[in-house]
Amino acid sequence: MIPVVPPKSNRLDPWEYDRELYKKRNEVERLFRRLKGFRRIFSRFEKLDVVFLAFIYFAFIVEGSAVGGIGLVLKDDVFRRSAEIGYWLGEGYWGRGIATEAVRALTEYAFVTFDLCRLHAGVFEWNPASMRVLEKAGYTLEARHRKNVTKDGETIDRLVYALVRPSD
Repeated sequence: MIPVVPPKSNRLDPWEYDRELYKKRNEVERLFRRLKGFRRIFSRFEKLDVVFLAFIYFAFIVEGSAVGGIGLVLKDDVFRRSAEIGYWLGEGYWGRGIATEAVRALTEYAFVTFDLCRLHAGVFEWNPASMRVLEKAGYTLEARHRKNVTKDGETIDRLVYALVRPSD
């Protein structure tokens, strides 16, 4: 995956960028503005902020603090029609349907905006609440990658949930 606006390798000044890649960054920003049409889905939050890096990321801001976020990593080359989603939510906001609503919204946004045929997400084996979020959003369990992740000093399984775009 390439950064959205990488500097030219032969640049003279740090502010000199490749015009074509800069245009692509602007296209991503326009796509975000289109997301504002999904306001009904994100109506629980005072505002929706986005950070453009090598992926698309949305932060949920409540009373000036980030309480959660959700992101979409677009793949390239032979995986260009697949993307990975990831999300987090502060413990004080668990059990309110926020994560499920956000996954549904990002899923709809991804399929409407990009030429994707598949979205997937990885879940730690000890996180049944996250598994339930994905199941309620229409994702199904595809795989169990045994001893795939090391978190807090423990090597655990990673479960992969996926959703294939419905046939047109």
